[in-house]
Amino acid sequence: MRCPHIDAMTQIDSLIDSDEAWSAILKRDRSRDGDFVTGVLTTGIYCRPSCAARHPARENVRFFSDGAAARATGLRPCLRCRPDEAARDEAAIAKATAFIAASETIPSLEEIAQTAGYAPHHFHRLFKRATGLTPSGYARALRVKRAEEALAEGASITAALYDAGYSAPSRFYAESGKRLGMAPSAWRKGGEGATIRWATVETSLGIMLIAATDKGICRLSFDEGEAELRARFPNAEIVRGSEVMKHLIEGAIAAVEWPANMPNLPLDVKGTAFQEAVWRELSRIPAGETATYAALASRAGNPAAVRATGSACGANPVAILIPCHRAKRTDGTLGGYAYGLDRKEKLLEREAGD
Repeated sequence: MRCPHIDAMTQIDSLIDSDEAWSAILKRDRSRDGDFVTGVLTTGIYCRPSCAARHPARENVRFFSDGAAARATGLRPCLRCRPDEAARDEAAIAKATAFIAASETIPSLEEIAQTAGYAPHHFHRLFKRATGLTPSGYARALRVKRAEEALAEGASITAALYDAGYSAPSRFYAESGKRLGMAPSAWRKGGEGATIRWATVETSLGIMLIAATDKGICRLSFDEGEAELRARFPNAEIVRGSEVMKHLIEGAIAAVEWPANMPNLPLDVKGTAFQEAVWRELSRIPAGETATYAALASRAGNPAAVRATGSACGANPVAILIPCHRAKRTDGTLGGYAYGLDRKEKLLEREAGD
């Protein structure tokens, strides 16, 4: 049964680009929730753009600026996606992030959820869906960002950590050592205070650069040398590799020649919170298998960020060790690769054949 109030209307809201709105619906783009709602003539309901229900036929769809406009035409809200709660959810996320930012210590999930007015378990899921991070993960990332900004402004390490909300420097190292990699002083200016050893070696895929700090490999790439490394870390102490790098070099070569049996090498890499989430998911793809950028975006906590996922793969500082060559487009084609599609194809062939 068609809704008569809508059926006679030729245009619902001139401010809504219908082509963009329909594209958002097909992608189930959560980032557009709250921007508009979708009215379906044949069912008499209206939904969020991200509603998981089966897509209606395009000719049966009309767009409204909000639920009130949709209800005025006789439509009722979808019981599955609850579109009228989108604005409330957005306001709750904003309130929670402000509460976290104003807290001197990381608040508990219960405290954050209570501030937002939701049950803890439900809000945990809602927050991660909206931001790509759990509430506690968001709070930790915020503290790291504050420490980074303070260090970049020239503050002492101790002062920067206390200003960022750490009760003691030891908490900073315990909480963020894996994420930060280089010593905090390296945040100041392009690796200042860090010593990076490097070497280039011949492999079956061409000349490979390996660079490492005392904590692990910070750069593994092809067709690069000392000049590119210095441009990436302009204020670090760059020195030729020595015997201390021998096991890293051997392991990196093994990763190229036998990627299906990749050794577990220490890494010293840094990216944004979302980039690192994508890199973790790349590392979980079994050798010989691939995943689409869309699937990786979803696993990283932000299904709408497909393009950002591709960018995160391109920003991977340690080729092969974080296997971005295992990412493909949704249509099955290889997509891009920083070091050429020929290398990507060979790596995948080797993994499939081992």
